[in-house]
Amino acid sequence: MTVPPIPVPPIPALLAKALLLVLAVVALATPVRAQEPLRPFSQCLAVAQAIPGAIFANLTPDDLGRDLAIPAQAGSGEVEIMFAGHSTYVITTPAGVSIATDYNGWAGRVEVPDIVTMNKAHSSHFTLTPDARIAHVLRGWSFDGTPADHDVVVEDVYVRNVTTDIRDYGAMEPDGNSIFIFEVADLCIGHLGHLHHGLEDRHFAQIGRLDIVMVPVDGGLTLSHEAMTGIARRLQSSILLPMHRRGAPLSRFIDMMGDRFLVDHVNQDSFTVSARGLPRQPTIVILKGVGA
Repeated sequence: MTVPPIPVPPIPALLAKALLLVLAVVALATPVRAQEPLRPFSQCLAVAQAIPGAIFANLTPDDLGRDLAIPAQAGSGEVEIMFAGHSTYVITTPAGVSIATDYNGWAGRVEVPDIVTMNKAHSSHFTLTPDARIAHVLRGWSFDGTPADHDVVVEDVYVRNVTTDIRDYGAMEPDGNSIFIFEVADLCIGHLGHLHHGLEDRHFAQIGRLDIVMVPVDGGLTLSHEAMTGIARRLQSSILLPMHRRGAPLSRFIDMMGDRFLVDHVNQDSFTVSARGLPRQPTIVILKGVGA
């Protein structure tokens, strides 16, 4: 037996208008969550899927439009890298942007850079009074104890960081150091900073691919040669640039890296490199001034 539908009386026009007014007031009163700023697109995280436990974000061409910031003029070109002393390398991009790593304001042949990165292990890695003409001062730590978080695009370079812990009078201070990554001209360039502990899978996933890596090789003030060579081998970078050479001789670090790495002693303090010009075999490049 079919049950006839129960007729619903029409809503009076005045009541309908009242309901619409109530809905409008509720909508206006509902707080709108501000959209979180989108991070720039990172070409260097494309290998994260090879790291155990890492989640790889598969981006399509449609994702690379207005939703993600991309460095202007990004693409091929030659990058100049100069050793300025201790842990400071100066990177100059094809667009002419200059970056000084672990900048202290007084050591080495460094003009006024556009970008400086710093770590606070000791005074040769940072300054609290940087030149006012420096447009972007990126500290690897924060004064309030929260992790430093940098996502900076300047012309053709994208600079980001991965925090690590740092020794502080014997104890470990969380997020007191940063590994900085510079993405430019299809190259992924990393600076390990004043690294005080081994890296976990999550660190490698956050770092991604590094074509060039700057590695402290003091053998103890940061990490032992055994620990640092293990990190360097896992990163599988095409070019390894030693820095922070104090204590044990550089030759010991080179020997421990093994025969898989070539060694290139360059008789000047700088060289230029492009993505197409990366060496086929991983190479330790020792610039003038780094030491024997």
